[in-house]
Amino acid sequence: MFNEYQDYLNNENFINNQTINSLIKTIHHNPNDATKVFSLIKLCKAISVFNGLDFSVKKKIIEELPSIQKMEFLNNLSVEDRICFLEKIPKDLLKKLIKYLNTEEKCRILVSLGYAENSIGRWMIPYYIAVPKTWTVQEVLDYIRKEVKNNDVIEIEIVYIIDKEGKLIDDIKIREFLLVDPNTKVSDLIDGRSSVALNLTDTEEETPKIFYKNNRVSLPVIDNRNFLLGIVTVDDILWVLNENYREYLQKIGGMEETLNQSYLNEPLYRLIKKRAGWLILLFVGEMLTTTVMQKYSSVIEKAVVIALFIPLVVSSGGNSGSQAASLIIQAMAVGEVKIKDWWIVMRREIICGFFLGSILGLTGFLRIIVWHNINLFNYGPHWILVGFTVFFSLIGVVLWGTLSGSMLPFIIKKFRGDPASSSAPFVATLVDVIGLMIYFSVCYILLRGTLL
Repeated sequence: MFNEYQDYLNNENFINNQTINSLIKTIHHNPNDATKVFSLIKLCKAISVFNGLDFSVKKKIIEELPSIQKMEFLNNLSVEDRICFLEKIPKDLLKKLIKYLNTEEKCRILVSLGYAENSIGRWMIPYYIAVPKTWTVQEVLDYIRKEVKNNDVIEIEIVYIIDKEGKLIDDIKIREFLLVDPNTKVSDLIDGRSSVALNLTDTEEETPKIFYKNNRVSLPVIDNRNFLLGIVTVDDILWVLNENYREYLQKIGGMEETLNQSYLNEPLYRLIKKRAGWLILLFVGEMLTTTVMQKYSSVIEKAVVIALFIPLVVSSGGNSGSQAASLIIQAMAVGEVKIKDWWIVMRREIICGFFLGSILGLTGFLRIIVWHNINLFNYGPHWILVGFTVFFSLIGVVLWGTLSGSMLPFIIKKFRGDPASSSAPFVATLVDVIGLMIYFSVCYILLRGTLL
């Protein structure tokens, strides 16, 4: 790292001798000189540095780079990295930057950006080996040598077999071609099993599940007529998973969609805006708890002791609901649970909620017995009834929390929403309101005629 790098801004050799991580940190810490430093980095290293920068810094660099360097850099970015950057920039800037691409790259980017924002077509790359089934193994090997010599980024682990129209027939690992006689026909290597392929309209959420189930490093992308259009590699899927992971975490935390840059570089006004919407919604929801408390205020006035256990009972319901929601959202994300499984999940969560509530209820009941008998707190002459009230209330509230937390993701998914939006704060707010009603109802039933 070079802290006094201002003295070396014009020293190209010094800058190019720095590690990629050092350059990324330096550019982030000194955004005003980002373009000057970046322009001195050699193209190969500049691409790696660029991919590690925050979006706002990337945008600033691209806008300020000289035209010749801008043209060279954009044309040498990989298709997926270029799409990832260009899809986030304003339309007026996008139109200007596309002009810097050569004809071939311009066609690729326009095609990619023409696909739906969440479709796997955005991540499709054209660097693959496709051969007709009429060729011999020797012809395939000669073709691979020629193609790889002219394009060193082409994927050769899998060879795709197509018919004369370009429709996908099968895919075969490269090792299969190396283990047979060179005069063998490609058609003889086809095993007759259907090839696993992605459809152009598959979403970013569905694709990782297909990779996971089939244990593949790349998959072909076809259209509805089975034409081979490109491939998607596992590297791209890992990138998608990383982006979605950040987004899901923030939604589960009760915020809007993910940031385009790191937390420390995000303007304060955007952080406030990002969090305010959900907080206002949750605050309005929590106002209902005040309404419930007001309705049962006469009960609290007659037996102040029951107010002591409101935080204990209500928070237990919120915690159990958040647990259930997190488990179901995760199971949905990896394809373990689908909408049709809601009834199975409900039955399991009812059983879990009952036993979890019983365990917590028994713990609360024992706490009251112990505290009262060793004179740590006097719960009054009807302390045993207070203990049973807490016991049964915890069963009901935890059961409700578990049930609502597990079912909300299904309901939201059914209405084409994002299950991650049934976040922990949202579940907790819902459980708080109903939980209070359950608690006061149990109090009224068990304590009527004694404390009430």
